[in-house]
Amino acid sequence: MSGTLESLVIDNRFTRDLPADPDTSVGPRQVPGASFSRVKPKTASDPHVVAVSDEVAELLGIDRNLVSDGAIAEVFSGNRLLSGMDPFAMNYGGHQFGSWAGQLGDGRAIALGEVLDVDGGHQTLQLKGAGPTPYSRTADGLAVLRSSVREFLCSEAMHHLGVPTTRALSLVTTGDKVMRDMLYDGHPGLELGAVVSRVAPSFTRFGNFQLPAVRGELDVLRRMVDYTIRNDFPHLGEPSPETEDAWFAEVATRTAEMIVHWMRVGFVHGVMNTDNMSILGLTIDYGPYGWLEDYDPDWTPNTTDAGAKRYRYGYQPAIAHWNLAQLANAIYTLTDRKEPLEAALETYANTFESGYNAMMAAKLGFAGHEPDGDLGIHAELTKVLRAAETDMTLFYRGLANVPATASGALEASDDTLLMPLADAYYQPEQLTQDVRAQVAGWLRSWQARVRRDGTPDAVRAERMNEVNPKYVLRNYLAQLAIDKATDDDNSMVVELLDVLRRPYTDQPGKDEFAAKRPDWARSRPGCSMLSCSS
Repeated sequence: MSGTLESLVIDNRFTRDLPADPDTSVGPRQVPGASFSRVKPKTASDPHVVAVSDEVAELLGIDRNLVSDGAIAEVFSGNRLLSGMDPFAMNYGGHQFGSWAGQLGDGRAIALGEVLDVDGGHQTLQLKGAGPTPYSRTADGLAVLRSSVREFLCSEAMHHLGVPTTRALSLVTTGDKVMRDMLYDGHPGLELGAVVSRVAPSFTRFGNFQLPAVRGELDVLRRMVDYTIRNDFPHLGEPSPETEDAWFAEVATRTAEMIVHWMRVGFVHGVMNTDNMSILGLTIDYGPYGWLEDYDPDWTPNTTDAGAKRYRYGYQPAIAHWNLAQLANAIYTLTDRKEPLEAALETYANTFESGYNAMMAAKLGFAGHEPDGDLGIHAELTKVLRAAETDMTLFYRGLANVPATASGALEASDDTLLMPLADAYYQPEQLTQDVRAQVAGWLRSWQARVRRDGTPDAVRAERMNEVNPKYVLRNYLAQLAIDKATDDDNSMVVELLDVLRRPYTDQPGKDEFAAKRPDWARSRPGCSMLSCSS
């Protein structure tokens, strides 16, 4: 391959093998009997590249030395289609905040087509914010710079954290203004438009199966299931009752593994509707997401969810299980076999429980999970983290530096024990004598547990720092990058992209990106909770 855009090998399986919408009009409408609609991106007046992920370019075989920013901007704003591209928007439904919402679909996402990556795998290139589709309902299908910066950076940050995710190749401004009401308070304003080029082996969601099931379109559902097994799960073999059972069990397992990673790094998705759940167990659709800063299992980043808190951090494992049950209901309409689906849902629960316990053991520096005692340590830690306003990310990084097996560790005073954790507390005055005693008591129990493993402190700290990140995409950092990019300064977007490539490694001169949220960011829009317009 030459590494140019024109050398990309395009193989559009989705539009070739699944039923198409015969209507090519763009206006909002119901689309029965089809898995997708063909649609072309809207022309951008003056596209410019903000940033490109070199790793994703390399995955696709794009040589950045051979491809100019101008070419990237033209193709990945949607202005120029490469030969063989067959743009489309997917048709799917979903449950939103627990209620069936009917047809939803790609309202502001247009897939350019599928290409072969350097390993021979298929990758779908999808533009988010490239204009209206039949699924846009009352919206315009566009995106603004602030939401696009957040999606671009988070897609790549999650990958480097080791979390299963869709990727992002590029972030391009369009030169056009887009009307948005960021706070949903009746005060809309014009903002700079932008497009993120998202990349994934598949963007198929739970809702792709739910919609035809609810509509009684069993032929469409059958073709969707068979297509997914053949193309996204080929290792399971040709579609059959047995492979369908194995397929749903694997979807459940992958989903559980993804949620364990979310809990490990403190990520809160914010909009875990069934149409935002990937069939591949990938984190998909970065809207009002966030990372736990002060540890609060009841926190949600989504202003729309502020009252019910359905999608709060601590409830994500249960929501994923509920979403899988809705997918099972859809598949049941086709197979009429209940027991394998119920068994797969149990597989989800068991996979999550074992994965979570192993993850917590790694975060705490234990050699492995000990059921008899570790659950009590976990429960007490939750109380300790909530006793005073505590930054989750900084607490675990600091914990790696608390001595447990070194000489003198047992004789250390409470103040000495807490010293490596000092940076994790937002309001030191909350560390009353009683709270300090509570934290120190837990630390001594933790020390005793570590000593049973006999792992030297230096080895333990190194292992802990491999699973507890130092750098995460805190909302206030993303907002600072957005502020600069809005003023035509892309430097912080590029710098954050670089820092977040190595989230577990101490990076000299980059401590500002590992600092806890400043007080000014507590209530500033974009720095804590966000709307679906953010």
